Amino acid sequence: MKSRKYKNTAAFVFKLWQREVSEEPISEKEAEILNQWNIRTEKELDHFHMKEAKERILSELELYFIKPVKSTHIYPFKKYAYTVAAAVVLLLSLGGILTYHAFFKPDIYTAGSGNRKVYLTDGSVVTLLKGAELTVDKSFPASTRVVDLKGDAVFSVAKSKIHPFIVRADGFSTKVLGTIFKVSQSGKDKSVQLYEGKVAVSYAGAPVSYLKPNQKWTNFGIAHTAAVISLTPENKSGKQSMKLLSLSFNDVSFKEVAEVMQANYKIRIVYPKETAEKKITADFTGGTADENMEALAFILGLEVHKEDQIYTLKK
Repeated sequence: MKSRKYKNTAAFVFKLWQREVSEEPISEKEAEILNQWNIRTEKELDHFHMKEAKERILSELELYFIKPVKSTHIYPFKKYAYTVAAAVVLLLSLGGILTYHAFFKPDIYTAGSGNRKVYLTDGSVVTLLKGAELTVDKSFPASTRVVDLKGDAVFSVAKSKIHPFIVRADGFSTKVLGTIFKVSQSGKDKSVQLYEGKVAVSYAGAPVSYLKPNQKWTNFGIAHTAAVISLTPENKSGKQSMKLLSLSFNDVSFKEVAEVMQANYKIRIVYPKETAEKKITADFTGGTADENMEALAFILGLEVHKEDQIYTLKK
């Protein structure tokens, strides 16, 4: 085989593919090189992506094998179709594998039995808490910095006024320009706690919530529910006192609404059993327990009577 100068091995092997697909003769040595390359690259591809690649190839090639209209050029057409198929298979199984691993396969970081710090290329630092998993695309950081999170993590995001940083979690996302915050998700319970800067939290079925430092967003473990809570440290005990700043429900059963109201306002609500599954859509911003209970009674078409910390809803 004549020696040729290529910029890299991949370019050399690609030339061999072209010759093999076009049915040009290749030497035994060249065939052996192709075979060794194929074995090495396929070892690097896991079963899941191999299966995915095969399914994608078959899907793309279906149009080539639709029964053709009567024609005197059926054989050349079939020969062309199989040549295209061979080229696609070769490129995907060899060059595609290497390209996928080198340029497209996302980086996945996991925290086992303890915390793990991940240093991103934009200067951001993510502390994964026990059992958490962070997925970062090879394109990071792009015009918008996007990562995916499973579990809990604390983010210290490098500041950028033009490149937002978005954390996509299970059913909700947090958007920032540069800040320190914690994302928590345990079962249905989701929350974002802000330590520094500003963030916007988006959650399906609820309005976007904007947090300031020492504030927390949560869904209380209920779908289509969102609340912002102010967290103020108490000097003597060191604990944090909580104040409900906003609360919204979108098509949530009154039973669940009442549970949230009772837990956060330290009150008791007595209501007719038939209203338990009635769907409620309401947005409470600020307001006292008395004001919000009056609004809730109005939505239900009921009267509210208060005695101590007990609110009774009646027809």
